Amino acid sequence: MTLKLFYIDPYLREASAKIMKVEVRGNRIGVLLDRTIFYPEGGGQPSDRGVIKGDGFRIEVEKVEGKDEIWHEGKLKGRIPKEGEEVELELDWEWRYENMRQHTGQHILSAILKRMYNSDTTGFQIFPEYNKIEINFDEELTWAHILAAELEANEVVWANIPVEVEEYEGLPEEIRSALRKSLPEDISGKIRVVKIGDVDLIPCGGTHVKNTGEVGFIKVLNFYRKTKNIWRIEFACGYRALIYLNKLLEDYWESLNEMPNKNRPLIERVEELKKELKNIEKEKLELRRELWEWKGKVLLSNADEINGIKLIPYIESMDMKDAQAFIVYLVDKNPNTVVLAVGKNYVIFAKNKDTEGISMDELLREVLKEVGGGGGGSEILAKGGGFKKTPEEVLEVARRILKEKLKS
Repeated sequence: MTLKLFYIDPYLREASAKIMKVEVRGNRIGVLLDRTIFYPEGGGQPSDRGVIKGDGFRIEVEKVEGKDEIWHEGKLKGRIPKEGEEVELELDWEWRYENMRQHTGQHILSAILKRMYNSDTTGFQIFPEYNKIEINFDEELTWAHILAAELEANEVVWANIPVEVEEYEGLPEEIRSALRKSLPEDISGKIRVVKIGDVDLIPCGGTHVKNTGEVGFIKVLNFYRKTKNIWRIEFACGYRALIYLNKLLEDYWESLNEMPNKNRPLIERVEELKKELKNIEKEKLELRRELWEWKGKVLLSNADEINGIKLIPYIESMDMKDAQAFIVYLVDKNPNTVVLAVGKNYVIFAKNKDTEGISMDELLREVLKEVGGGGGGSEILAKGGGFKKTPEEVLEVARRILKEKLKS
């Protein structure tokens, strides 16, 4: 079992230890220590990072995991260490301390949300730039709800309340009944309970700061509905909150500066652009329809007519999506019409729905037998691609087969 120095003193940045086991894992190495200052990943808090140094080797620790036996994994520089060797441990303190601040901030925010809205925290995770919690909330969560909770939470932060941790072998009933989160009756073993004045009392295996003032401040960055009554709230504390807010503000002002009208608020400028884009899309649609009309007239004027059916074979330059939209428009407006369009890497065969005696899907299958590739469709529209011949050759094959069908 590894002695957990991070519980005895979460502010301990350096320590010595002995290697109990060594595992080479590809280009990485894992070591089991008799004692450690490195917190293993768990409870939403990421594992610590840092360095393990020995005589002739150095391990850059990137992952720590385990409960009773704690393994440290990372990149090895130098020789492979041996069991029984003494090593020095150095914590990436900035990473650890910020995670302690985020974790303590989560306790405060979750407790306030429970107190104000009777919302239980059902999930928690710390990311490098922000944190998230998930809460149950039956109504529509709004920024007004969030602001009220933030104000209360930050009052707790600025009150500089001690954060106390006690370890129990079996919870006393008065402690159990006061917990923010209920525990199973049959739970056993040692239980660590974190207490923040009269604000929060909850079992937790993470690391925390000594008092709420060290959290700095708590800022909700975003929130959204995950399921019917579960909401995800993203927030940050201390330096991470400042860094995140700075990025948001930089993005906000740079975005506003790109607007024709640079006056705040940004949402009004966005609405103006949306209206402009809507008008442009309308004009674009009108121009496209006009283009389609002229293009259709040209194709129809050059169409072959066999047994009362107009045959329009041509090479298409548009991409497949736009080509299909035009072809559907063309056959819908012109009875007894069949279009064979071949693009750079596709074909589209289509007919007016009233055109009888021929199936586009059947036609495509017969063409594929000669030109290769694949595809499929329905009686009135079929598409394919992956041919072994040029577009011109594919078009000639399709035209020949269709003419034979129409004349038979």
